[in-house]
Amino acid sequence: MTHADRRAALRALLADVDALLVTDLVNIRYLTGFTGSNAALLVHVDGDAASRFGTDARYRLQADAQVPDLERIEDRATALAVAAAAPGAGVRRLGFESDAVTVDALDGLDAAAEGVTLHRAPGLVQRLRRVKDDGEIDALRAACAVADAALAGLLADGGVAAGRTERDVALDLEDRMRRLGADGPAFASIVAAGAHSAVPHHRPTDAPLRAGDLVKMDFGALVGGYHSDITRTVVLGPAAEWQRELHDLVAAAQRAGRAALAPGADVVAVDAAARTVCEDAGRGEEFLHGLGHGVGLQIHEAPSLARTGTGTLEAGMTVTVEPGVYLAGRGGVRIEDTLVVRGTGAEPLTRTTRELLEV
Repeated sequence: MTHADRRAALRALLADVDALLVTDLVNIRYLTGFTGSNAALLVHVDGDAASRFGTDARYRLQADAQVPDLERIEDRATALAVAAAAPGAGVRRLGFESDAVTVDALDGLDAAAEGVTLHRAPGLVQRLRRVKDDGEIDALRAACAVADAALAGLLADGGVAAGRTERDVALDLEDRMRRLGADGPAFASIVAAGAHSAVPHHRPTDAPLRAGDLVKMDFGALVGGYHSDITRTVVLGPAAEWQRELHDLVAAAQRAGRAALAPGADVVAVDAAARTVCEDAGRGEEFLHGLGHGVGLQIHEAPSLARTGTGTLEAGMTVTVEPGVYLAGRGGVRIEDTLVVRGTGAEPLTRTTRELLEV
């Protein structure tokens, strides 16, 4: 799907407005391909000829290359300048991303778009972004392959070993992803050893890894603007019985969650499929978060696979399935994959074994 196709799809969602002012930079990238740090986009219902793209002179050459198909407005106060152009483009009712515009910014837009009525229009581009096209899935697959390869190399080289610190391992993983072609990590990598593995979003410290520790690694690669997300939990040395039982439980919950992924499935029911496995084992209270989330141009995006989620899955959605059980003061296990919802089930994009590895 081209960027022009995406803008056309957005127009089909515009109701009761003549145009939408897009100021969220992630949404602008989705609709135009522009990757700079200052931009605004006016998507007019009458088509691209009436639409406008704005940035400033720092990005002139970049905009020439990335957005050659839209008339450009050049101004450092980009959003205000694009809003000010709306009346001249015949706009009388202007939608704006009320989920991204601050109260103060709204006052500025209202003053700039003289004679135009502003209407709240949240989440329209995000609605399109939920279902990925083939090009996006290819980018996500590439990001997942980098993460898989980085972990494989780390384990093969003995990078998860007693004496190394959590921070050492995290930096090693991130360096390997860059060397494999990633633009960087998809998010701040989590490496949590021993009792720290029971903290779902632990930040790596200088704590050394020790023999017998569970080591939870949650990380991903950023490739071409798209994010991967994977978690694996390993043991330093032979696993104790409680560690193996905990890993087996989480693996069973993850299998149930993956099996529940299908077009039309309610996101709450998908979460329940995995959560019930933990509850039946008496560990429901130690599953501390939702089952998963959408992933794409952002590491966390719609849909939310959680008890608080809304909606149903569609083919082409890319989501994580990441149950975890956390025993405070002892250790925790999380197993996470990035998957594409398909008509026949789900295709995993992360491929690292889900078996418990003793390293």
